Amino acid sequence: MSARTTPHQLDAFWMPFTPNRQFKAAPRLVASAQGIHYKTPDGRQILDGTSGLWCVGAGHGHPTISSAIRQQVDTLDYASSFQVGHPGAFELAERIAELAPPGMDRVFLVNSGSEACDTAMKIAMAYWQAVGQGERTLFVGRERAFHGVGFGGISVGGMVNNRRAFGPALLRSDHLRSTWDPATQAFVRGQPATGAEMADELEQRIVALHGANNIAAVIVEPVAGSTGVLVPPVGYLQRLREICDRHGLLLIFDEVITGFGRFGGYFAVDVFGVVPDMILFAKTVSNGAAPLGGVIVRRELHEALMQGPAHLAELMHGYTCSGHPLACAAGLAMLDVLRDEDLVERACQLARPLEDAVHALDELPGVVSVRNLGLAAGVELAVTQGQVGRSGARVQAAAFECGLLTRAPGDTIVLAPPFICNPNDIHAMVDRLASAIQTVEFPQEQIA
Repeated sequence: MSARTTPHQLDAFWMPFTPNRQFKAAPRLVASAQGIHYKTPDGRQILDGTSGLWCVGAGHGHPTISSAIRQQVDTLDYASSFQVGHPGAFELAERIAELAPPGMDRVFLVNSGSEACDTAMKIAMAYWQAVGQGERTLFVGRERAFHGVGFGGISVGGMVNNRRAFGPALLRSDHLRSTWDPATQAFVRGQPATGAEMADELEQRIVALHGANNIAAVIVEPVAGSTGVLVPPVGYLQRLREICDRHGLLLIFDEVITGFGRFGGYFAVDVFGVVPDMILFAKTVSNGAAPLGGVIVRRELHEALMQGPAHLAELMHGYTCSGHPLACAAGLAMLDVLRDEDLVERACQLARPLEDAVHALDELPGVVSVRNLGLAAGVELAVTQGQVGRSGARVQAAAFECGLLTRAPGDTIVLAPPFICNPNDIHAMVDRLASAIQTVEFPQEQIA
C-alpha cells in the first residue's frame, strides 16, 4: 500500500473470487506493469507468473496495443452493435474466422469468457429450436470444469464452490467425470498416454440415461486451466468428437484459456486435431488490455438461424458492449503482435523449459503432483490440516513476497508465463515458487 492508501479505502471494492477479509487485512497491491513484471506501490518488482489472469501473452504495456486503443478512443469511443456497426468489429471477426478451422467462420463478439459460454449455450438452444428439435435442452459439462460465472456457465461448470452458493436455479445439465486420475497422472509430462476411454462415459452413461434426443451440447475445455491445469489423455478429445457425431450432439470447446497461443497453436483445435461446432475465446485475444470475448460458430449452425422475416433479429441476444470499438482495436492489434512477433512459436519454444523447470519441484516436501502442457503448469500441494485450499493460499501469498504472482485454484499453484519470456525468466519464476513452497510446513504423514 502507498502512503496515500489507507485500509479504510479498500472497503468499498467487493473483490471477485477473493477472500475479502483476509486480503484487506494484508493486501497485495500492484501499481504499474511493464513487460513481464508488475510493480508494487512501494517499488518492488513482481514477476507475472500467470500472464495477469491467463491474458497478457504479449507482456504488459505493449506499445502496439496501447497505441491502437489510444487512437481508437480519439476516433470512435463507442458504437452499439445493435442494428448499426463500425468497421473494427467486422474486421476483427473476419481475421479471427481466418484463424479458425475451415467452415467455422461466423463470430459473435462479447466481452468475456462468461458471456461467451452463455452465448454459445443460447445459440445451441436456438439452433435446435430452428431445426425442429426444441426438446434438446440438456447440456453436458465436466467435473472440475470452469465455464465462467453466468448461470449457463455455472450449470455446465463442475467447480463445486462456484455452484454451491447459488442454489438449484440452473439449466438442466449432467457432468462427465474429470480426466484427472491422480493414481496414474501425478507427475506425467504433457498428455497422459492412457485414459481416452474416460470419454466413453458420454455414450455409456449420459446418452443412455437422458437420450441423445434431449441433449443440446457437450462443452469441455481442451485443457482445464482454472482448476489447476488438467491435461486430457491422448485420444480423449477425439473420442468425444466421435461420440458426439454418432449421436448428433453439438460439441463446444471452451478455449478462453487455451486460445491464441498458449498451447502451441492459435487454438487448441490446431494442437489436438479435433474440430468442435463452436469455440469460445476471450483473455489473450486482447492481451487483457480491454474486455473482449466471443464465440466462433460453424457456418451450418449460423445458417439454420438465418430464417424468418428479414426485418427481425435472427438471434435475440447480445450485450451493450458487444463489438466495442476499443476492445476491437485491442484485439486487432494483438493479432498483429502475435503474427509479427511470432509469439505462438515463441510460446512453443518455452514449453520444454517450463516442463523441465516445474518437474524439478517433484521432490519438494508437500508437492503431490506436477502437470504441464504448452506454456502452462500446475503444481499441486498436499492439503493442510484437512482444509482444502489452505496450502494453496499460503504458498500464493508467500510467492508474492518472493516476487512472483501466481494463481492458486484450491491447492494447485498455476504458472502461465507471458509468451515474451525467455528460459531464464521461466527458471526465475520456478525458483521463486520453490522458495515459497519451502516456507510452508506440511505434516509428514501428508507428504509421505
